[in-house]
Amino acid sequence: MWVILAIISALCLGFYDVMKKLSLSANNVLGVLFLNTFFSALIMCPVIIAGCVHGNYGLGNTLAGHGAILLKSFIVLGSWALGYASIKHLPLTIAGPVNASRPVLVLVGALLIFGERLNGWQWVGVGLGFWSLFFISRIGGKEGFSLAHSRWLWMAIGATALGAVSALYDKYLLRHYQPLEVQAWYSLYQMVIMGVTLWLIMRATRQTTPLTWRWTIPLISVFLTVADIAYFYSLSIEGSMIAVVSMIRRGSVIVSFFYGVIALHEKNVRQKLIDLSVLLVGLIFLVVGSLD
Repeated sequence: MWVILAIISALCLGFYDVMKKLSLSANNVLGVLFLNTFFSALIMCPVIIAGCVHGNYGLGNTLAGHGAILLKSFIVLGSWALGYASIKHLPLTIAGPVNASRPVLVLVGALLIFGERLNGWQWVGVGLGFWSLFFISRIGGKEGFSLAHSRWLWMAIGATALGAVSALYDKYLLRHYQPLEVQAWYSLYQMVIMGVTLWLIMRATRQTTPLTWRWTIPLISVFLTVADIAYFYSLSIEGSMIAVVSMIRRGSVIVSFFYGVIALHEKNVRQKLIDLSVLLVGLIFLVVGSLD
């Protein structure tokens, strides 16, 4: 069951990336990000109200619990801010594969932080993942997005790294709290943090890109909320594996990649398809190694 939930999460994440691309084109990044946090918090608000009224959620009564969720909110917001800025300027066929390399960083993080040992399958998967990142940066150089000159590519890598940190942290959180309560409270905290940040930035500068309303903006929150619900419940099921769930979710790159090719007519498709194939093979090695 947890594998099926991870697949549902992956499909929703693919459409989530597409909605972000459509919403951010010639639009205010921070404004769109704030609206995303607002709609996500609005969707999850009934969970917070029900938990506070009925006292079903332990998080609502513990300061340590709120501190743990607040930390996750900062991590996710950092990843989102970098990711939104990068996806606005990068082609989906570049941003997607970079983001899809997150499971590689999750395993490296597990190796460095938790002292886990990787087997042969996993080492091959990690190697292919890093080769994919190098290869996509070379392709990006042909379009003006090389590692040496593009801050947007570095932002995409930074967003992926923070996303990996969040994934490692999620497994800890879900051992102590209910999936819906984690999602609901961190959605609320993100909205508050983003609202204060946006207000401070607007006071500091008046020269910003105007925010244009698009109906794809609330769809960002809808697809993300469904993806997160499926993801958190997948991790909460006994026997679920964070590495495998994280890898399956990165299959979302297939949706955004082919949207970039078919709808946006992005360039260097053949080379990017080779890179995507290498990355997906690397993810298969990681899955096999994690199940071994």
